[in-house]
Amino acid sequence: MTDIDEAVAVWTTDDGVPTRLVWRSTRYRVSDTPTVWAAVCGWWRPFGEHCYAVGSLPREIGGWRFQGTDEKGAAHVFDVRHDADDRSWRLVRVFD
Repeated sequence: MTDIDEAVAVWTTDDGVPTRLVWRSTRYRVSDTPTVWAAVCGWWRPFGEHCYAVGSLPREIGGWRFQGTDEKGAAHVFDVRHDADDRSWRLVRVFD
């Protein structure tokens, strides 16, 4: 696993599910079912360190994890995050 923080281009379905990604000038098509990874909602973060007995912290989509395969058949698992404020995608991690 490699932690990365790079801008990437991501294409999605109308529902926001990733279908392909371009990273370092290489195009990867999503070759499995993307998985949502959740993060604590930004508005809840000030309360995140407190422990409550009932329920859990509110969650929102933190990003997506999916396998991408290039034209030569090389595959990686990517973690990407969408920044709604500047309408961009960031690559967070790559698993070889």
